[in-house]
Amino acid sequence: MHCRGLVEGGPYRHLCESCAEKIDFVIRPHCQTCGHPFAGIVEGWRQCPHCVGLNPAYRDGCTALLFKGPARSLLIELKYRGGLHLIGDVEALFRRSPGPLASAFGAVLVPVPLHPRKLRERGYNQSELLAEALARAAGGGACVSGVLRRLEDTPSQTALGRSERRNNLKNAFALARRAAFDSSRRHVIVDDVFTTGSTINGCALVLRRAGCLNLSAVTFCHG
Repeated sequence: MHCRGLVEGGPYRHLCESCAEKIDFVIRPHCQTCGHPFAGIVEGWRQCPHCVGLNPAYRDGCTALLFKGPARSLLIELKYRGGLHLIGDVEALFRRSPGPLASAFGAVLVPVPLHPRKLRERGYNQSELLAEALARAAGGGACVSGVLRRLEDTPSQTALGRSERRNNLKNAFALARRAAFDSSRRHVIVDDVFTTGSTINGCALVLRRAGCLNLSAVTFCHG
C-alpha cells in the first residue's frame, strides 16, 4: 500500500514486511497530554512542546504511531481516498499499541464528529471507524458512543497555525441531541491525528461541562 510492493505473509494485509518495519510505534516515556515520545529517561509528569499553552480539559492522552512513512500513507488513504479496506490493518496496529489499548480497555470511546456536510461528502467518519477498531482491539467492554456533534463547518485545519486552529474550533462542538451517557464511566475521545490538540480539547470541554470528568484521549497518529 505504501510502497506498492507485494504483500506476502506478515501481520498486515496491505503493508509489506519492509513497510511494516518502518512503522514507528509510540512507547513510554511519552508526553502525558498528547503521547509524543520522549528520548531518554523521564521521571514524573511531563508535557512536550506540542502541548504548550493547550491547558487540556482531559486527564491524559496517548497515541499509537508517529504520522510518517507507511503510517502516514495508510491514514491518508483511509481518510481521503475511501480506503475502508484498511480497517483490518488499523485494528492490527492498535493491537500492538500498549498505550491506546490500556486507555480504551473498558471505556466509552467517543469519536470526534464530522460536520453533516463533510460526512455526506465522505460517506463515513474516519474517527468513528478508528474508535470501532480500537474497541475491538481493546475488548474489556470497550464501546463506541456518538455523544458529540459538530456544529460548525470549519475550514480544514491543515494549513492553520496553533492559535488559528484553536480559534477555528471555538464552539464547534456540542452534545448530540438526546445524548445519554453515564458520567461516572471513563470516556476516551478518539481522533485520527494529534497536531495541536485543539480538536480533542474542544470535544473534551463539551463533555466536561456536561459532567464527564474522567476523560482521556487517544489518537491513531501523532503528527
